[in-house]
Amino acid sequence: MPKQLRKADLPEKTCPVCERPFRWRARWKKNWDSVVYCSERCRRQRRSVSTSQSR
Repeated sequence: MPKQLRKADLPEKTCPVCERPFRWRARWKKNWDSVVYCSERCRRQRRSVSTSQSR
């Protein structure tokens, strides 16, 4: 029987918009390397954060 992974053992990244850590999800299995944002909300806000920081 395969050993179960615990949440603490899953890979983790930090969202550049909200700067919170987020963990690997099964739906990201095929493209985990290209996942940058933790949610759709952060993905939509990426432009407003980058423009407000450059001012």
